[in-house]
Amino acid sequence: MIKSFPSPIKRLAQSILGERRYHRFGTSYYQWCEDRDPKFRASLKRITSLKDKHWGERCFIIGNGPSLRKTDLSLLRDEVTFGLNRIYLLFDELAFSTTYYVAVNRLVIEQCAHEIKGLPCLKFISRQSCDLIDFTDTMIFLQSCQDHDPRFSTDIAGGVWEGATVTYVALQIAYYMGFARVILVGVDHSYSAKGKPSSTVVSEGDDLNHFNPRYFGKGFRWQLPCLETSELAYRIAKHKYESTNREIVDATVDGRLLVFPKIDYQTLF
Repeated sequence: MIKSFPSPIKRLAQSILGERRYHRFGTSYYQWCEDRDPKFRASLKRITSLKDKHWGERCFIIGNGPSLRKTDLSLLRDEVTFGLNRIYLLFDELAFSTTYYVAVNRLVIEQCAHEIKGLPCLKFISRQSCDLIDFTDTMIFLQSCQDHDPRFSTDIAGGVWEGATVTYVALQIAYYMGFARVILVGVDHSYSAKGKPSSTVVSEGDDLNHFNPRYFGKGFRWQLPCLETSELAYRIAKHKYESTNREIVDATVDGRLLVFPKIDYQTLF
């Protein structure tokens, strides 16, 4: 939770007013690994090839909330999209996959590695979980960090802060790729599950917090959300985008996230 952060207001101000690079996990980390592991050498090459690839374009970051069932996702077939965690449970129904895929949570990667590996899109996977999944020619091992030092990375080759939500990681990737407008869909920002934020629990039945009851279904190990920390991360992302004349808008149907301007999903097409 935010109260565990040292001087949270000061940290937030530092993150907004001046970007600080990772000391342990910056570009130098990848350079150090280049001669030691070809996976990281390939990852760095793939990351740098994506710099400003979508300059000035728009994209959709698709969350996994129940509101997706009230959203006509078929409209996104020809859009550039980011899918997160177990979004692929929708792919067969939609008859298309997201353009990009992001997963940084170790529990998700550990339990879903075989499914993730087979996805056809370019995949950003946390380097900390590289021991759990086979590296492929459509995968990037991205350095991510969970520490209590809030920041927004404009150069993902130097690593990213996770901000307690994979959506924040996707926002940093989208910024690096040059998108001028990011539209959030399915980011409900609401959970019925109770307990200590970020603690690991085992699901006892159908998942009511996501678009599919099998998402974190019975027996699945997952971490309870820390909405306070993720809101801090979203505020940092909002400022970073707006400071460079870009924007993040929220088209989630009945979403409870109040950080970003709301927009009617249907008016986007």
